[in-house]
Amino acid sequence: MKYTVQASQRTPALIIYLIDISASMNLLMEGRRRIDIVYDALSLAVRQMVFRSTKGNRLTPRYRIALLAYSDEVYDLLGGVKGIDEIALMGKLPDLTPKRFSDSAKAFAQAEKILKAELPEMQDCPAPLICHMTDGVTTGEDPEPIVKRIMSMGVEDGNVLVENIFISDHVLDEPIHEPRRWKGIDRGTVLKEGAGLKLREMSSVLPESYREMLAEADYQLAPGALMLLPGNCTELVSIGFQMSAATPVR
Repeated sequence: MKYTVQASQRTPALIIYLIDISASMNLLMEGRRRIDIVYDALSLAVRQMVFRSTKGNRLTPRYRIALLAYSDEVYDLLGGVKGIDEIALMGKLPDLTPKRFSDSAKAFAQAEKILKAELPEMQDCPAPLICHMTDGVTTGEDPEPIVKRIMSMGVEDGNVLVENIFISDHVLDEPIHEPRRWKGIDRGTVLKEGAGLKLREMSSVLPESYREMLAEADYQLAPGALMLLPGNCTELVSIGFQMSAATPVR
């Protein structure tokens, strides 16, 4: 069984966040801008990583993070891959400011470059994860060929995981009334929106080790669920970012 290597100071987990900052992220969800909900959920996930990396008064770099925001260009908000200890010293994450378009292919291409540089030194580490958050159809080239290349890369622990958080009210036939009881999306789930179908093809199966970590937080995703979250409410967006940080730790 793969995806069992635990994140530690010697074997840190790499997470690459790709955040869509197109103009539509200014739209409201539950009375707040989508971008503000995403910022808060991402900040919470980082705080959880800090908590899980702390023993006593000592913060060990169990996680390494890259944060790329994208519109028609890609913006490296941390200036490269940073340890969770370095990010904790920053106090808060850089602001996310919506711009214009949504070229996800450029963002995934940048993530691929990071992985090519990082993977040779990561063979004993947990499989890296890309967490992509978007609220619409890409305005650039088709990102799927790049994502398929990324999903074929990996380490001894397993192939690179790709997760998608899709902010939309139009993915599923029925709204999700109880996010903690929701079983997730699998390959056979009926999806209504073309962008959702596309993202499903670009989403990894949730590893059992991640599913168990989420179950400890009382989320009941089923075996075989995909790393695809229809973020149609604040809690589902939050679950998505918690999922990205659910690497086993010791």
